[in-house]
Amino acid sequence: MWTDVVDLRSFYASSLGLLARRLIGLRLRQVWPDLSGYRVLGIGFAAPFLGLFREEAERVLAAMPAGQGCMHWPAGNPNLVVLTDERALPFPDRSIDRLLLVHCLEGSAELRPLMREGWRVLADSGRLIVVVPNRRGLWARAEQVPFAQGRPYSMGQITRLLRDNLFIPLQSTTALFLPPLWARLFGPWAGTLEALGARWFPTFAGVLIVEAEKQIYAAPFDGVAAPARVKAVVNTVGNGIASRM
Repeated sequence: MWTDVVDLRSFYASSLGLLARRLIGLRLRQVWPDLSGYRVLGIGFAAPFLGLFREEAERVLAAMPAGQGCMHWPAGNPNLVVLTDERALPFPDRSIDRLLLVHCLEGSAELRPLMREGWRVLADSGRLIVVVPNRRGLWARAEQVPFAQGRPYSMGQITRLLRDNLFIPLQSTTALFLPPLWARLFGPWAGTLEALGARWFPTFAGVLIVEAEKQIYAAPFDGVAAPARVKAVVNTVGNGIASRM
């Protein structure tokens, strides 16, 4: 079940959300240190992290599933978001170099069609990163955060999902070792606690972050009729939110 875009926006505007954004963003930058000239697409609610790449990438876009809802992004600039059916992304084949899936796989009831669409739009040399709640982490049990919504994963489950959908896992990392309830007290030491957690308690991270590469030498996906590609596009400048469809 998708988390509503209003709740996601509110979380990332909070102090806890800003901390989560910073800690996850550091890990994403370690995996993708330079995307100069690349075309980047975020699926789900990846907007809080896409800003990391806007200054260097050729193009940065966001696709928000209809079940989640849609908001304008980036604030105060021309909109770069499309509201779409997760089973039919409105982008040409092989048109994207890098995919970032955040608040996505845990909410979708259409995992195979969604992964098929990601494979289709990704260039033959393309890669993706998935950020998913860790089944064993404390963030997956804290109801006040969006990482507790939907389906959490173990590292084995997420790597198997990628392999089953024609992606080759390349590397993995973790983030969010600081328990949500401790963030107010220990937030200033979050970086140190992240380093300690990654070294000594990697299985208890709040999120799993896995990079994978498109596999191009396997058989194609089963043919499934796809619905219309575009559900709606938010094309105004501001902070408007489109209703779910």
